Amino acid sequence: MCRVLGVSRAGFYAWETRAPCERELQDAWLNEKIRQIHTESKATYGARRIHADPRLEHGILVGRKRVERLMALAGLQGVHRPRRGRTTVSLKDVRVAPDLVERDFNPSGPDQTWAADITEIPTWEGKLYLAHVQDLFSRRIVGSAMAGHMRKELVADALEMAVGRRNPDAGIVHHSDHGSQYTALLFSARCEQAGISLSTGSIDDCYDNAVCEAFHASLKKELIHRRPWRTRAEARTAIFEYIELSPAAKESDAKPLSKAERHTLAS
Repeated sequence: MCRVLGVSRAGFYAWETRAPCERELQDAWLNEKIRQIHTESKATYGARRIHADPRLEHGILVGRKRVERLMALAGLQGVHRPRRGRTTVSLKDVRVAPDLVERDFNPSGPDQTWAADITEIPTWEGKLYLAHVQDLFSRRIVGSAMAGHMRKELVADALEMAVGRRNPDAGIVHHSDHGSQYTALLFSARCEQAGISLSTGSIDDCYDNAVCEAFHASLKKELIHRRPWRTRAEARTAIFEYIELSPAAKESDAKPLSKAERHTLAS
């Protein structure tokens, strides 16, 4: 072996008895953490999401390519999604709100900009539609509604949940596509009543609502497409549990003062 590899016998025996280097010890620790995170995600996380997990920190600089390499060596990978159907139906000759977001999906704090959309979930009973409202600061789902239809009442119910939970200040922006549900008078009136400014992206451009599209992709990959759903009720329960795990830690670190706190300071 030494002759084939071009090394000395002394060098081989020194390598064989030498303690693992710092890099090898770090890789062993990282490999265990990666396996833990991958298992807890029910084998849904790929290298990008595992690399973003704060549990990989602890003073070790971890690059994404390093995570990809260790996952490949361990035979770990995330899940992928198939193509989806269409849920956006626009109405002609309807005046829509301007684009107030312009693909700036990183507000400085929570409850400044919300994004909303609808996606469909296949079940043996028929389609289940999910409407959700997402805070762009933390990517947290702050409001949701599910039903066997995608009429305007569906998005109004999701908005009601978001407003009830968050009680946002007037001027918060609600961003969506040109779907008829979001341009309906019922929805516009409810937003005006809550002091919410409406914003819509351009037609047939998924990048104008990319955060919601990313959430749909994660939901389908990590939950929906991994098994068949017999009933709408079964899917509804699983989806509710999934979206309630949305990130909250980021908000707790940066959430601005509440209305009552701001009033107390002002007085």
